[in-house]
Parts: sequence; structure tokens; C-alpha cells
Amino acid sequence: MPGFLYVMAAAFMWGLIGVFTKFILNAGVSALEIAFWRAMFGWVFFLIHAAVAGQIKVHRSDLPALLGFGVICVTLFYGAYQIAIRDVGMAMAAVLLYTAPAWVALLSRLVLKEELTLIKTACVGMTVLGVTCISLGPKLMSGATIEMNVFGLSAGLLSGFTYALYYIFGKKFLYRYPTPTIFVYALPFGAMFLLPFIDFVPKSAGTWLLMLGMALVTSYGAFSVYYAGLKRMDATHASVIATFEPLVAAVLAFILFGEKFSMLGYAGSSLIIVAVLMVVLSGQRTRRAARGEV
Repeated sequence: MPGFLYVMAAAFMWGLIGVFTKFILNAGVSALEIAFWRAMFGWVFFLIHAAVAGQIKVHRSDLPALLGFGVICVTLFYGAYQIAIRDVGMAMAAVLLYTAPAWVALLSRLVLKEELTLIKTACVGMTVLGVTCISLGPKLMSGATIEMNVFGLSAGLLSGFTYALYYIFGKKFLYRYPTPTIFVYALPFGAMFLLPFIDFVPKSAGTWLLMLGMALVTSYGAFSVYYAGLKRMDATHASVIATFEPLVAAVLAFILFGEKFSMLGYAGSSLIIVAVLMVVLSGQRTRRAARGEV
């Protein structure tokens, strides 16, 4: 139960990314500037944690991989997700983010040489079909309240792809260090590459507080409780629970901002979420079979 509560808390925190982003965008801050400050404020919290815990030191030979992870998790992932929220809404952006398991299935075959099973292949197809339904829904059905644009859709898919690379990097390399250590190096380096694309604007005290709260809750807080949950439960179960993030985002988007999909869009969202669960549960069955439990 403690592990379940930790991961549920992480899913809820990640579901709040769009809420923070919407309010900060309305204050006149650009999507990429939001990504920059989310990374930098998050870095401060992780730096304090790592310093207190004595977890700052890394091997010099590992620095290139840690800094490369920064480009993926901040420059590309943070930036693309904020742009997707801006252009297609927080509900749709959250669903597109969870195309990640399909990307993981493909990348695992190419990079890690893992078997691409029939179930994984079917899930990739379901994800592609789901994204197609989401993108075509507003054009084919009346009454839709979200106007689709190709750039926003592409940013959402890029966020899902780069989110998938978290898992690939983790399996190949990042298991060597605690979470705070990784983000101490990754966050500022990734934020640096956003600087040429940002026009900084004056901000009120309230806007600064929103960005500080966003970093505390959705970066430092969410990753900290998620990995605390992983210490107490199977990673497969944690992944299933984390898929509540797009549900949280969709509910909050409807309540706070009146965002909603067409019926075709809801069908596409459901396909993506079902594909996520199929990938995760099939992985669980495979591991159980390898242990001789089934």
C-alpha cells in the first residue's frame, strides 16, 4: 500500500503539469521559458537533496552520458511537452505523451535487442491508430472544442518519444546513480540548450511562485515519490499506476479549462491507454514465465 500511494501521488503530480503551464502561459511566459525555469528550479531542489545526502560525485567517464540525458529530458522532452500543452491543450498533450510505451517497444528492439512480440507490435499499431483518431477527430466530427495543428501534434509525439528514452537510458546506463545525482547534472545542461530560443519576459511575483511550485511538484516531487514507490513495489505495477496521469490531466483540463475531445478523440485516447496497459501487463507475464510461475 505505501508503494501504491507513492506512485499514485507521482501520477497526480505529473497530471498537474498542464494546470501550471496553462496559468503561466496566460501570464505571458513562453512555453520554452516555462520548460527552462521548470528545469532550473527543479535542479536547485535536486542539488540541495544531493548535497545533503552526499550524492553529488560522479565518475568523469560517465559525464557525457549524464549530459546527453540532459539534452533528452530537458531540451527535447520538457520543451516539446510545454509546446504541446500550448498548442493542443493539456488533455491531448498528456495522451500523446503516453505513446511512450509504443516507442519503448520499438527502441528496445533496435537498441537493446529485445524481442518485438506480437502483443508489442499490436500495441504499436493501436497507438498509431489512437493518435490518428485524436488528430482527425476535430476535423471529422462537429462540436469539438480543440483545434488541432500539426506542430502541436508533432510536439506531443516528440514528448512521448523522448519520454520513452528515459527508460532506454535507464536500462543502459542510469541505474548506476541515485535519482538526485542524475538530475543534478542533467537538468542545468539540458536547460542551457533552450537559452537561444527563449525571449525572457518580466514576470510578477505570482508567476515566479507558480514556476517555483511547478518545479517543486512536477519535477522534484514527482520523480522523488515515484522512485520511492519503485523501492516498495514491482516496476510493472508502478508503470500501470502511472498511466493515471493522462486521466488526471484530462479530468482537470475539463474542470478548469473546459477542454474536451470529440467522440473519435475519446476513442483514440482509450486505444492508447489500452495499448499502454497491454505492453505493461504482457511484460509482467513474460517475467513471471521466466521465473517458472506460469
